[in-house]
Amino acid sequence: MTPPLSQHRIGSATPPAIAVLPVHSQRPFWSVMIPTYNPRSDYLEESLWSVLKQDPGPDQMQIEVVDDCSDDDTVFEVSYRVGAGRVMFHRESENRGVANAWNRCIERARGHWVHILHQDDIVLPGFYDRMRKGAEGSKAGAIFSRHAIVNSNGHWIQLSELHRESTGLLDDWHAKITAQQLIQCAAIAVRRRVYEHLGGFLPQLHYVPDWEMWQRIASQFPFCFEPSILACYRLHPNSATSRIRLDATDARDIRQMIDLTMTYHSPARARVLAKKARSWWAEAAVFHARELLVKVGFAPAWRQIVEAVRLSHNRRVIGKIFSFLVLWLRIMGSRLKRWVESKLNTSVQRRASK
Repeated sequence: MTPPLSQHRIGSATPPAIAVLPVHSQRPFWSVMIPTYNPRSDYLEESLWSVLKQDPGPDQMQIEVVDDCSDDDTVFEVSYRVGAGRVMFHRESENRGVANAWNRCIERARGHWVHILHQDDIVLPGFYDRMRKGAEGSKAGAIFSRHAIVNSNGHWIQLSELHRESTGLLDDWHAKITAQQLIQCAAIAVRRRVYEHLGGFLPQLHYVPDWEMWQRIASQFPFCFEPSILACYRLHPNSATSRIRLDATDARDIRQMIDLTMTYHSPARARVLAKKARSWWAEAAVFHARELLVKVGFAPAWRQIVEAVRLSHNRRVIGKIFSFLVLWLRIMGSRLKRWVESKLNTSVQRRASK
């Protein structure tokens, strides 16, 4: 039998081991694990209700909030009030970071399938029924659905790709998920035994431990896809994603992750896929730079541009960077125009008052 991948190194990293649970013990089908750290109470409440409305009962579903040592008792209060004894609660003694919090979720999960639902995301009606049917009808190591990206007010602003029109296994998914990050945690469930075999999320990755994990799983297990839109990933100014983008930690994490995950492929295939992944994220970094330039300022936007150049020099990326610079010049020109007009108006008013 092949030893678990968690016993081996991935490049310079070693995945944390996940303890094996007895196969024949009385276990629920689902473990819905909700990692938290200083969440907005209304978002967490919405996340919990989205699960509880689909609750098949404790024999079929474990629901647990795992708090990574938040600064106050908000998580406990919301979990106690909304969960009404149905939702279990665990609090870490110290803050250990995103990947470690997710690993704690897996360690505490008793179900055959683990769903890690973030504190500000939600599942839509039918998520667990549809996903269970797909999981039981295949030998996949993981199953995911389409998802919607929503803003701070819950309005849909983007939909994920349709990879096939019916529920089933995906062809050559390892190559596709290596080139692009196409799955959000809210939309995916993984067999616990897959984590037991491969190990947990890599703690040294602060922004994309999930993307690395999906690639690691795809390197050894098939993925099943459910074409219905069954989950919502919330993007808002106070999210961890938005905060980490300000100093371009996301892009630096991407470069490290790409280097690690290329070991899952043959050298020739790795070179091709690494180039695609770097180009894809470089374009994403320029897009983020444009958003930051308009909403925040030049400094954080320029950090994203620098990382984009480090990732890729292809023509599309250079063209998008040129477009960014044109936008910056237009913004500066508009500001200069307003400043000059303000000075002229002030001068005219002073002359008129004499």
